[in-house]
Amino acid sequence: MKVGITLPQFDHRAEPAIAAALRAERLGIDGVFCFEHLWPLGRPDRPALSPGPLLGALAASTSTVALGTLVARIGLVPDATLAAALGSLSAISGGRLIAGIGTGDHLSRPENDAFGVPFDPPDERREHLAMVGSAVQGAGIPVWVGGGRPRTVEVAVALGAAVNLWEGDLGQVARLTGAGLEVTWGGPVGSTAGQIASDLGRLAEAGATWAVCAWPDSLEAVAEAAGM
Repeated sequence: MKVGITLPQFDHRAEPAIAAALRAERLGIDGVFCFEHLWPLGRPDRPALSPGPLLGALAASTSTVALGTLVARIGLVPDATLAAALGSLSAISGGRLIAGIGTGDHLSRPENDAFGVPFDPPDERREHLAMVGSAVQGAGIPVWVGGGRPRTVEVAVALGAAVNLWEGDLGQVARLTGAGLEVTWGGPVGSTAGQIASDLGRLAEAGATWAVCAWPDSLEAVAEAAGM
């Protein structure tokens, strides 16, 4: 199982996230990932760096670590714009991009509403998710479909893409992998190397192919826990 981290992007400055990605690469962590939020969930008073420009900077400043969106949200920009942006990031990173794509949910809707961005019904967002996913896969970019709801999982199945679960429980991971699906997982893990190793071990046993740790207390602890 590969291990990644999310970056500290809820900041006015890009430097902390770039520095974290460079440290992660030096430590041998497999991937670094960016959310797509207009502010941290529930905190409209705080900033959030856009994942596209940040990943572009990382593509230029790193050389081996995988780069990913976790996840790029359908509907914030036109489908063709999102697919083109992901294609460009893949090209400038030398094929290191993982395109996590999702529909968003009720928790992210206030961001759309605040900026006047339409929030289409779930089935329509899933249709657009399938179209963007297909276009991105056609460019040779691996796709993770964010969310574990049954109809969203159906989109992943139709695409032959991985299902990404944010804070999904181990039972759900095992059920989906047992059904023959690739499952990646993201969320908070323990604070010490021992706790992180225990969390990662359980995810690996459940069949996850990636575990993306929410911005951890210590990158060194993540690397130690993963045996890097």
